[in-house]
Amino acid sequence: MKRTRNLVLAGLMGATLMLSACGSSDSGNDGSDSKGDAGKIGVILPDTKSSVRWESADRPALEKAFKEAGVEYEIQNAEGDADKMATIADSMIADGVTVLAIVNLDSDSGASIEEKAAQQGVKTIDYDRLTLGGSADYYVSFDNTKVGELQGQGLEQCLGDKDANVIYLNGSPTDNNATLFSEGAHSVLDKNTKYKNVGEQAVPDWDNEQAVTIFEQLYTKVDGDVQGVYAANDGLAGSVISILQKNGQAGKVPVTGQDATVEGLQNILKGDQCMSVYKSATQEAGALAKAAIALAKGDKAETNGTTEDSEGKREVPSILLTPQSITKDNVKDVVDDGGVSKDDLCANDFAKLCADAGIS
Repeated sequence: MKRTRNLVLAGLMGATLMLSACGSSDSGNDGSDSKGDAGKIGVILPDTKSSVRWESADRPALEKAFKEAGVEYEIQNAEGDADKMATIADSMIADGVTVLAIVNLDSDSGASIEEKAAQQGVKTIDYDRLTLGGSADYYVSFDNTKVGELQGQGLEQCLGDKDANVIYLNGSPTDNNATLFSEGAHSVLDKNTKYKNVGEQAVPDWDNEQAVTIFEQLYTKVDGDVQGVYAANDGLAGSVISILQKNGQAGKVPVTGQDATVEGLQNILKGDQCMSVYKSATQEAGALAKAAIALAKGDKAETNGTTEDSEGKREVPSILLTPQSITKDNVKDVVDDGGVSKDDLCANDFAKLCADAGIS
């Protein structure tokens, strides 16, 4: 996989949308003066297991953007079931969506949905995950190789200048993003001759319960002689930390993460997790909404780069955003940006830790 090429424009999507509010219209409602000027937008989110972000962050951000633009929309979640996603897509197409955005569960099923949509004249957008071999008109995401690089750099900073055995717990093998995350991390960590890869495995469907079993097996195989762990997201990091706690090593072995979830940030504040990567859902959802609304109105979306689809042998017009590394020193940035609420993050025993981190 060649790494994504991007020409990220600074501050491309600093706010949700630079659009004037034209009223509010849910799917099926007739409350927007601009309804006749735009088609209907469908969005299919992937699941609730790979990350809490889809329902807690992406959905509300998308709803807000679509309502402010006064366009008809429908958002559903496939709950990790590719057949269900296909059924939802068929239903949305039958209901008249003119733009369909999906977060694929795997490239094969995603490509089938996009092919069927194209046959019906429906424009498609890959959201967050590129569909290899697909036919999406646009791709909206963060620079996912850069995400992995930030994870690798974060782990290197937490480990310091010492010999270290490292275990890699990668994301789902059917998720192209997981491949890019891993490639980015390896591009940093493999250069350090003091680090030894003592175990590496992908976690099917980003399943946190499976991750517990997988990591424990990798950990046991090397008799616990592990000084650092690359975990592809905060959910997997939580699984790793549970095994480290079981063995009295939590807080002693640096663990990476991603998504800057409440749990991940709390683990960082406690010192059990080394770092996370923040990908503003408001920013990404804003970029998707802006592109989808443009397509729904018959316009072209503004892009800032292309992404290679190695299976489809094509360059996909892309809107690529810049991720941010999060450590204990800048957890406050996520709160200030609205990524998580202070009330959720700083509840109960975390109140003092938040105060110590300057979150008030």
